[in-house]
Amino acid sequence: MKRSDLERLIRAAGRIAGERELVVIGSQAILGQFPDAPPALLRSMECDLYPKDAPELADKVDGAIGEGSRFHGQFGYYAQGVGPDTATLPRDWERRLVRVENANTGGCAGLCLEVHDLAVSKYVAGREKDLEFTRELARRGMTHRKTLLARLAATKLDTPLARMVRGRIGRDHPGG
Repeated sequence: MKRSDLERLIRAAGRIAGERELVVIGSQAILGQFPDAPPALLRSMECDLYPKDAPELADKVDGAIGEGSRFHGQFGYYAQGVGPDTATLPRDWERRLVRVENANTGGCAGLCLEVHDLAVSKYVAGREKDLEFTRELARRGMTHRKTLLARLAATKLDTPLARMVRGRIGRDHPGG
């Protein structure tokens, strides 16, 4: 997925939901802060999002431009309608959202997770594809250990999971 693809999804999802702002919480949120993100971070063909003020409309978006839809067939990527609780995020993440709004978004705006908030959510999820994503962010210097640990401290997790996430951050950012 490229930035222009994300912009098309924002426009389409906004029109389908009848909402102007959509929160982008999946890996493709990287395109908000890093419009020219490296291909290794853009492998996913899905964009996890929900209408900010009406998250219950995510299913409507998913049905119209989700996996297996005509939109998916035509463009090769799709929107995955999710809910606000899909990702585990640090306190105040909403204040750090990166706004994507331009002529290509057709009056709608994508509110993309900031890279460290995105990384924390991926560390918490802990699937192999998530950990490959965080390793690539670290390898390219797009995330920083100190910021990640501060965001982790601001994330509501049980102690064993927080310890596991701290270890994952340490593996990606050794010696910091």
